Amino acid sequence: MQSGKLNRGLYLCPMAEDLTISIGDKADQYQSLIPQIQGLLEGENDLVANLANVAAALKEQFGWLWVGFYLVKGDELVLGPFQGPVACTRIRKGRGVCGSSWATARTLVVPDVEQFPGHIACSSSSRSEIVVPIIRNGAVLGVLDADSAEWNQYDAIDQEYLEKITALILW
Repeated sequence: MQSGKLNRGLYLCPMAEDLTISIGDKADQYQSLIPQIQGLLEGENDLVANLANVAAALKEQFGWLWVGFYLVKGDELVLGPFQGPVACTRIRKGRGVCGSSWATARTLVVPDVEQFPGHIACSSSSRSEIVVPIIRNGAVLGVLDADSAEWNQYDAIDQEYLEKITALILW
């Protein structure tokens, strides 16, 4: 797609791209999505723009209830770019799935959020969740959080590929 002026004074975004949604098993979907995410991130060094595009790509591909980022600011995780219903704005270290992932610096896969001690219910529709810490130079800088309206949505395949995706994000 060429950037430039269209009829009626409208302009095309020079980086406009359409996401190709794949079908098939979960691993195949991630394998198709990762090069597209790499393309979205390539040449862009703005963190907010990159986090927003990653969240949008994951939401569009998988149709999860909510997907987005929380960023470490002081002693809290603060809501960053996301796709889905409104969310909790601040989460303390060690609280809920996101705060626990931050505190332990490890990915947490929760098949049933109602069974997770101290779960923070930002949405009553959330049934399962995965949180991937974003670690650079030994420090957790933020987390990728995904929620589903289905129980048992996330597994080791999601963990493997979401960890690969978060590694692509320049911080």
